[in-house]
Amino acid sequence: MPTSSASTTDAAKSSTAAPASGGVQSLERAFDLLERMADAGGEVGLSELSASSGLPLPTIHRLMRTLVACGYVRQQPNRRYALGPRLIRLGESASRLLGTWARPYLARLVEETGETANMALLDGDEVVYVAQVPSKHSMRMFTEVGRRVLPHSTGVGKALLAHTPAEEVRALLARTGMPAATEKTITTPDGFLDALDEVRRAGYAVDDNEQEIGVRCLAVSVPDSPTAAAISISGPAGRVTDEATRRIVPVLQQVAAELSTALATSTPPS
Repeated sequence: MPTSSASTTDAAKSSTAAPASGGVQSLERAFDLLERMADAGGEVGLSELSASSGLPLPTIHRLMRTLVACGYVRQQPNRRYALGPRLIRLGESASRLLGTWARPYLARLVEETGETANMALLDGDEVVYVAQVPSKHSMRMFTEVGRRVLPHSTGVGKALLAHTPAEEVRALLARTGMPAATEKTITTPDGFLDALDEVRRAGYAVDDNEQEIGVRCLAVSVPDSPTAAAISISGPAGRVTDEATRRIVPVLQQVAAELSTALATSTPPS
């Protein structure tokens, strides 16, 4: 899923708008500031928050003081503000619940494709698997829920980063490096950006023996997800052939669209 889908639009985040019906303005503003901090990389100054939110500095200072006292924000020695450790517990719990929510959709993927289905999120510079439903085949792929991998060698990583600006992708790759998991792993930024071009063109991502020899993975992003998310199927390369890909990709895209709608409307799966 493109990172842009994880951010609320500027119009929706405008703090000058009236609070939603029944909403508490100070609470809405506090969450808006937390989202803006996340969009900025997790650390900002008060003047940056004022410029992006349109709120006066005294208001921002008062809200940040409360967030610091609660542990959701911490003040750095350089006087800038960073997201606090108390958010980690909330994020981990939300990730587990999102994985639980997605399981019926993954089960449908297994039923219709015959292969193991996964859901993954972009967490900082890494991909984390939050849900999996295994294939019924005796020979099947297994990825431990909670496992973290680098994006450059996975189909879900490509799907998650496909619509991220090239300069941001290069910066991420510079931070993580591009170690080779197999001889087919993409190990150069230019090569990875070319692969992202292909994802945008085709509408899906492929891991072709790049994370593990003998394994192919097909992945798509979940459109408009509240956080960057992707779903995938993985199986032996002998089963996930080009012919199978033509059959599986439309199923992946349909399930991703249905999951997106469910997340947007808070409608639990049937």
